[in-house]
Amino acid sequence: MCRFLPRLPRSITCASIPPAKRAIMTDARHPRFTPEDHLNTLLHRLKTRDCTVGVVGLGHVGFPLSATVAGAGFLTIGFDINQRIIDELNTGISRIGDVPSSAITDFVATGRLRGTTDLAELGDCDVVVICVPTPLSKIKDPDLSYVVSAGRALSSVLRPGQLVILESTTYPGTTRDVLLPILEESGLRAGSDFFLCFSPERVDPGNQIWTVSSTPKLIGGITSNCLTVGMTFYKTFIETVIALTSVEVAELAKVYENTFRMVNIALANELALICSRLGLDVWEVIDAASSKPFGFMRFTPGPGLGGHCIPLDPHYLSWKMENLEFKTRLIDLASEINAAMPSAVVSLIGDALNDSTRAVRGSNVLIIGIAYKPDVADYRESPALEIMRLLMERGAEVSFHDPFCPTIEEETFLRLSDLPMKSVELTAGRLASADAVVIVTNHSSFNYQWLADTARVIIDTRGAMRRITGTARIVGLSGQASG
Repeated sequence: MCRFLPRLPRSITCASIPPAKRAIMTDARHPRFTPEDHLNTLLHRLKTRDCTVGVVGLGHVGFPLSATVAGAGFLTIGFDINQRIIDELNTGISRIGDVPSSAITDFVATGRLRGTTDLAELGDCDVVVICVPTPLSKIKDPDLSYVVSAGRALSSVLRPGQLVILESTTYPGTTRDVLLPILEESGLRAGSDFFLCFSPERVDPGNQIWTVSSTPKLIGGITSNCLTVGMTFYKTFIETVIALTSVEVAELAKVYENTFRMVNIALANELALICSRLGLDVWEVIDAASSKPFGFMRFTPGPGLGGHCIPLDPHYLSWKMENLEFKTRLIDLASEINAAMPSAVVSLIGDALNDSTRAVRGSNVLIIGIAYKPDVADYRESPALEIMRLLMERGAEVSFHDPFCPTIEEETFLRLSDLPMKSVELTAGRLASADAVVIVTNHSSFNYQWLADTARVIIDTRGAMRRITGTARIVGLSGQASG
């Protein structure tokens, strides 16, 4: 794909270039080249898939998106600063469980997909989708350094007729107040020279029903032309695309989605603590409430929050509103409740050990599952890490088993354990010798009946053992014991 050039080389004549590509290579300052030309040319090329799409950031959002875009018939370039990720992509290896390596191999072999660390190649792309991380700092402030870096790299090669979309989750105002000024340092203007949108990712790892293509897509544009181009792009490979009135609405909708879940999970977690004091089974209470056919949505308790969205996204909104002198009291309280759950689980483990005349110090504790949710190979922000850290600090000998996550390389453990920490084999001897077995992640592949028949004490934080009986003494999250 040709980059924008001030004038055509002598060896190339206008007649030899297709009309769509000719417009891209014409000087934007030429009186014959208008904003409508940029708009109509890009719309035509999107509809015919005669363009190149660049995806910046090949993580759990960018990698599936790259594969989906390539599968839709676009030439696709994946950008990442990690050379190992690029090398794996270019050899047909998928690093994401939801994307089969066979598909990547096919896309690479046919030239539809390739990876690079050279951000200068962003100038060769007609569409650039930014999917970089937006983590929180140690004081829970938004860290937009990856977005800023991607924006600056793109600004240096930005050319007329390009579509830029930010998918990274962030606070309302980021696209307009942070990314837009960086891109316009190029001298080009959004809505006339190039097009800028925000469209929040809605990736749910491990979900085989709601994929990139089937999950409804939200999008807002800086201008109406930006929105039109962005909608046209996504409609080529997504079933339902929903236009919003602004990028700020799209940004806030994403944060609100996960804040809604975080607050309701906090309520379920507090309910578990309430049931513990009342001597009731929290799962029976939730099942009973769930029988109501209206006005109730089921949320369940657990050992704490994990993953790349729910533990982080609400803090973007809290930070934004703090700058506007508004306190998000419900969000802050829900975050506090959820953050305390790993400590509550460790206390439950300590009580279970004490009932077996064992102290936490020197005890052998086996953690079952460290992924942040069932059947995914992802332990980002997993409560299992905090539970293990707290147990180690109290002197326990901790090991873990997880078929999806064979190693832990999290820096949290640098003071407490040699890294990488590796998953142990789950054997009858290991289960029988453990003073406590803690189910933190309820993967579907686990044989829970075997666990109940082999282990001595099981602390179940997910309700996986509710209807299972065996020789083990089973302690639920709300303190209910059986066996």
